[in-house]
Amino acid sequence: MKSEKYLLRSIALELLVRIGEQGGFSHLAIDQMMKKHQLEKRDGALLTEIVYGTLQRKLTIEYFLASFVDKKKKMNNWVKWLLYLSIYQMHYLEKVPDHAIIHESVEIAKKKGHKGIANFVNGVLRTVQREGVPDFSEIKDEVHRLSISTSHPLWLVKRWVEQYGYPVTEAMCQANMTHKQMTIRVQPLKISRDELISNLEEDGFQLKKSQISDQGIIIEKGNVLKHQSFDQNLFTVQDESSMLVAELMDLTQDMVILDACSAPGGKTTHIAEKIHDNGQVYAYDLHEKKAKLVEKKAEQLGLSSIITDQSDARNLHEKHDSNTFDRILIDAPCSGLGVLKSKPDIRYNKKEDDIHHLAKIQKEILDKVSPLLKNGGKLIYSTCTVDKEENEKVISYFLGQHPEFQIDPDFFNQIPALLQNKQGVSECGMQIFPQDLNSDGFFITRMIKVEK
Repeated sequence: MKSEKYLLRSIALELLVRIGEQGGFSHLAIDQMMKKHQLEKRDGALLTEIVYGTLQRKLTIEYFLASFVDKKKKMNNWVKWLLYLSIYQMHYLEKVPDHAIIHESVEIAKKKGHKGIANFVNGVLRTVQREGVPDFSEIKDEVHRLSISTSHPLWLVKRWVEQYGYPVTEAMCQANMTHKQMTIRVQPLKISRDELISNLEEDGFQLKKSQISDQGIIIEKGNVLKHQSFDQNLFTVQDESSMLVAELMDLTQDMVILDACSAPGGKTTHIAEKIHDNGQVYAYDLHEKKAKLVEKKAEQLGLSSIITDQSDARNLHEKHDSNTFDRILIDAPCSGLGVLKSKPDIRYNKKEDDIHHLAKIQKEILDKVSPLLKNGGKLIYSTCTVDKEENEKVISYFLGQHPEFQIDPDFFNQIPALLQNKQGVSECGMQIFPQDLNSDGFFITRMIKVEK
């Protein structure tokens, strides 16, 4: 009879082959597999650790493995990923003994392949166990060394070094290898932050208040998704950087607001909460299915001011007249290079051409949506990436094409104190790096439409 760990590693291997070779979304694939196999909490945590950890360290493990396997050796994809996940566990997980990892990996190799593959896997892993992995000091170029040691593609590290310098890039790469803290946003129309904190602390949670949002709570200990307050929709799981978007929109009640790219709805519902559900929030998304997710989220939180529909943001002038909205949020489609902590596979799936293509779309959205803003209204542009071409350069282009817009000078005064003196603040807006808040990397700026 096969052990539970054998089953876990088999599931992990299936997931890694699917995500690593076919480009599936890691968080969705893991969640589906955990439900399919009805895994216990402890087993689910180990599965998540193995899959995320192996993906996160993929380039590093490739570097390790190159010392033990001839470059000319042809391997099936599943054999490669079996070695990756095994070496990840042997090198990075202290609680699992090497002999158990090797034994289970050989058993998987026997079942999926044949005796020859099992012998190969056994030989490689026993050599790794005996000799240990190579040291990064053998890589002389510091940018290449940073790429390998933190498992970020070389083109990406080079790009960040050119844009921000080596120290910021190194800190960013290191931050992307750490676990992101869990943060939630209270639904203040249902419960106060202090009351929810009190309820959670009574049930053994360790928490602290966010300094970014007066609705935010940082969860230091405890699984808040298993708490009754989650089922009661008293809060939303949201990253602190993402919370900052609505916080910096300068909102008041009775405003008419457009969220042009709204899914999955975290910012949309935050906007509705900030205006006390008094006003109108028009929320659109390119995909109908995703627009329905926003609608569902609004219903769960009991928010009636949100009106959802499907539309390409570039076509919203067909649905709304010019000078309609008090506030517009363009949370633009982007490369997602700020969310590598929680979605490590993104780093391997993106190319520089993707950034150029996305920047073009971002400019088109701004050009098409901006006329819908009232004179004196404010347009907020945000992305969850850390690339200047999608952020500062897009804004510089837009301001050059649209003299009726300027950066809102009050925006910089409203940036939270702990971000005021960070390197990411520029004349175009604010770049939050993942190392700044132990959160996602985000760019946020706010422009005002000046009456001419």
